[in-house]
Amino acid sequence: MSMSEACVILFAIMLLLISSKEAASFQSGSRSILLAVGGENKAVVDYAVDLNSKNFDSVLRDTPATHAIVEFFASWCPACRNYKPHYEKVARLFNGPDAVHPGIVLMTRVDCALKINNKLCDKFSVSHYPMLFWGPPSKFASQGMEPKEEKSEIRMIDDGRTAEHLVSWINKHLGSSYGLDDEKFENEHLHSNTSDPGQIARAVYDVEEATAFAIEIILEHKMIKQHTRVSLIKFLQLLVVHHPSKRCRKGSAEVLVNFDDLCPPDMWSPDKQEVVSDGKGMLGNFQICGKEVPRGYWMFCRGSKNDTRGFSCGLWVLLHSLSVRIEDGESQFAFRAVCDFIHNFFICEDCRRHFYQMCSSVTVPFNTSRDFALWLWSTHNKVNKRLMKEKASLGTGDPKFPKVIWPPKQLCSLCYLSHNRRENGTSQIDWDMNEVYKFLTGYYGKTLTSLYKEKGHLGDEVTDGAIVDLVASTNAVVVPVGAALAIALASCAFGALACCWRSQQKTRKPRRSWN
Repeated sequence: MSMSEACVILFAIMLLLISSKEAASFQSGSRSILLAVGGENKAVVDYAVDLNSKNFDSVLRDTPATHAIVEFFASWCPACRNYKPHYEKVARLFNGPDAVHPGIVLMTRVDCALKINNKLCDKFSVSHYPMLFWGPPSKFASQGMEPKEEKSEIRMIDDGRTAEHLVSWINKHLGSSYGLDDEKFENEHLHSNTSDPGQIARAVYDVEEATAFAIEIILEHKMIKQHTRVSLIKFLQLLVVHHPSKRCRKGSAEVLVNFDDLCPPDMWSPDKQEVVSDGKGMLGNFQICGKEVPRGYWMFCRGSKNDTRGFSCGLWVLLHSLSVRIEDGESQFAFRAVCDFIHNFFICEDCRRHFYQMCSSVTVPFNTSRDFALWLWSTHNKVNKRLMKEKASLGTGDPKFPKVIWPPKQLCSLCYLSHNRRENGTSQIDWDMNEVYKFLTGYYGKTLTSLYKEKGHLGDEVTDGAIVDLVASTNAVVVPVGAALAIALASCAFGALACCWRSQQKTRKPRRSWN
């Protein structure tokens, strides 16, 4: 064999090897093909949420979004493949933690080419691909669905063939002015929601967000010390029984059951830090309000500027919601748990110092839940008064959500006996305390949880992870009568389940990340 023939054969072998590698990469999916053809190294991001018959109901029932779009398509359909970039351009505006306009429209898709989705596609009488439907998310879910009543609320989008057409259709039906070029918000078009009592229902999502965010801050700044452990335990005990979200109650219970494992006294020691690379310990891998939380955005507590409202608003709503749910015998315990939690774990130094000063000024123990709820309301108004002056002088307030004495008359006119303005420009308000308390219990009680009540996320019981030997297993302080009774009932009912759950936790493999 001549040298030239050998070179030709060697070159042919090299071509075969290269082509086989490319073919292998193509088999991994269309995304790899697009990357190979396009010559790009940047990963393609899908914003639309993929649904199937297994998760269809739960995703649409649990979303905080007010509206939903479901695209029914077939993966073999060329027109569907061509339409995907258009759909993704719109989904970028509404879906995910980096959404430009979060919490408004959930954009999803269902692949009717998969056998698992045959019945789902038949249920919506899918006649062509792609086919888009619009409606309230909960109406898509099969639970309690009555076609005669609800089909009118789920309508087909008749003109969404391009990204521009789809955005125009959405704007027409919402009276909005969204654009494909919109970028991550400064929310200059956000309307104030403080005078609409029904809007607080959307804050239940913010309460979950604030709970998860608080735990994240605590771990990020390594704030669980030997002298702060009891404060965290007491606050978690309060969340277990009285958090407005069932999944946060469940998560708090699971943290307490496994507190010594998740938060050992030496969790910040050098030896422990070598084992846990992110520096947050085992608790850092635990999602206290479920796998969907944190979502990365705020609903009721969203400010018109990116650096206003948010976490502080969500935390206040959480505290108020706790204050109207406790029993009379728990009022002093709740007071101490809230004060100690803010004192030990709120990262803003001035804020926690001022708050704790107001806690320290209380000399008589609380005997009723009414007293505690009204004290927290009064304390919040004192904070607002102080911040009104500071933000006015520094120009750091939110122009759409200025600090006000709360509640305003638009929300509770009966709360005001008289409202006069002094010569120095300050207000003098005489409150009807009975009406104020009545308003607080309605606003932060039934109205706050009304959305979750509709979706079945509420319940008075602590489920799936009941608290077994709570005090003993966490070396915690004695809980108040009401909480102890709830814990005892939950323990009796779910003791076996919790023991089984704990044994599974010790043997199970870590969950794979969605990221």
